[in-house]
This record gives sequence, structure tokens and C-alpha cells, in this order.
Amino acid sequence: MKALVYTAEDAPAVEERPIPAIAADEVLVAARSVGVCHSDIELLEGRYIIPFSYPIIPGHEWSGEVVRVGADVTDFAVGDRVVGECVIGSDHFGFSISGAAADFFVAKASWLHRLPDELSFTMGALVEPFSVAYYAVQHAGGVDASDTVVVLGAGPIGLAVAAATGAMGATTIVVEPTAERQDAALALGAKHAVHPDDVDALLSRLTGGRGADLVVEASGRPAVMARALELVAFQGRVAYIGINVGGSAPAQLGLIQSKELRITGSIGSPGVWPQTLRFLAGSGLDLSPLVTQHFSADEALSAIEAARHPSPTTIKAHIEFDARL
Repeated sequence: MKALVYTAEDAPAVEERPIPAIAADEVLVAARSVGVCHSDIELLEGRYIIPFSYPIIPGHEWSGEVVRVGADVTDFAVGDRVVGECVIGSDHFGFSISGAAADFFVAKASWLHRLPDELSFTMGALVEPFSVAYYAVQHAGGVDASDTVVVLGAGPIGLAVAAATGAMGATTIVVEPTAERQDAALALGAKHAVHPDDVDALLSRLTGGRGADLVVEASGRPAVMARALELVAFQGRVAYIGINVGGSAPAQLGLIQSKELRITGSIGSPGVWPQTLRFLAGSGLDLSPLVTQHFSADEALSAIEAARHPSPTTIKAHIEFDARL
């Protein structure tokens, strides 16, 4: 089989490898669509939030099809379309243990969820990033049609937040300097997409000067993280989802008290995958505009390059696999 392997720091390769064997509680999955995330680039560059070692097969945003089941597996059968969670105890699938960027890979049945019939394999590979966005919004208390939401940053997670809050009925404003990503935000369900210089005037007009009921910070930039406190309404909520380790910026911290703010932070999507899958299947939400480039398994190195050095029109690259036993 073909596999994308990080053989060492800054050394990705497409290798021929034997199809792996499975244990009694495991299944063999044929990958169908695998997304390339910024975390995959950090892993390639020798940085990740938990220990890991090379060689490693990346791939934690994926969909696939069960092709073999272990003797003790009763919940899944050959032919089932599946997706899987990536945080498994202290391990991270695709980081500390090899992931899905291969024709075939091994997963424990306990990690898996059936992909609803309403969702394509491409949508399945977007469940993981969408679940992160969905969890952040739910963790902050959720939204409905009474709320005005400001999303700071239109990377894949910020765009997924805009899609989620739009589908929940909120008036969603995405703040992003890049015109191409503003267009993507509108295509995914945001009501407005504006340059950072223009958000104050728009927000004041839409809310009568009240401010945003919820601000979701998805850029991870310290100055933008500080800006969230200024845009939120009295007794509003701020959800921090963009990751920053060690950065700093001046912030008006007194606003936390004077506005009586509720502030949450989140990482990952613990416990919400079944709910996320039901939401995507029931809402009819189409996340496919997030995927701007598709690559074959043979072109996996080009997919990594596209994610590592994105063009203005690149949002997310997917690697498509079609191997059969």
C-alpha cells in the first residue's frame, strides 16, 4: 500500500508499505479522504503539543471504509463508512500514533463513528475540524437567532465556526483581511464578512451599539485575542479557540469585569462527536467550500506543500485514496 510518512523532521515521503495486521479489537480501514491540517505541518517541522517520534504517518481528519474487522469487534462490519476521533487517552491519532494518510490503516473500534448516509467522504473528513468549532460554540453556551456572533479569523476552524453559528440561526460576522476568505465565509453561511478596520462600524450598526453577544477568537494572534474583549457586549461571551503558546499583547483586562464577561477556552472536541454528526446530517450544512484543493495519494507531497505554503485561495487540501483489497 501507499502511505504518506514523515521519515524525519522536514522529510515527508510517499512510501510503499505492507498492509498492517489487526488485533481482535481493531478494524482495518481503507482511507477515502484525508485532510491536511496546520497541526500536520507543525508535526512535520518537529513541533507538537505532546511527545512524538519519527517515522510517523500523519492524518487525523479523515473518512474511510471498514475492510476487515477483528474477532472481537461487534459494532462494525465490512463496508461501513466511518470517521474517527483523534484524541485517544494520552495518545493523538496521526501524531503520537500513526494516522490515516495511507491506503489502509488500523483503528480500534472504540474510536470510530458511523458516517451518516447524508454525508459524503469529503464531508466526513471535515467532521474533525468542524467538531472543534462546534464544541467551542456549545462550550460557550450555544447561540440562536437572537444572537450576533463575531468570528475573528477565517482559517478552516474560523470558517467552520461561521458555518456552525450560521446554521444555528445567529447573525454571524466574520472578520478577516483576505478577500478570498471573506468570500468563503459568506458561502458557508456568514451574513457579513469584513476587514478588521471595518468591524466596529458594522457591529455598532447591526446591534445598536450593544456589541456582539458572542465573540469567537479563531486566529490565535495575541493582538486579536485582546481585541475580542473590546467587541463583545455587556454580559456577553468570548470563546477562545485559536491556539497560541507563549505569545503576548496588551489587553484591556478591566473589560472582563466592567462588562461582566463570560470567557471560555477550548481545544479539541471531547464528547461531542455523536452530536456533531447528527447536527451535520440534520442541518444539511455543506462544508465542501472549505476544501479548495484535492490530491491523489501519489500527489500527497504536493498536498503537504499546498498546506505549508498556501496561496490566497487555499483553505484546505484533501488527499483522496481509492485503494481496494
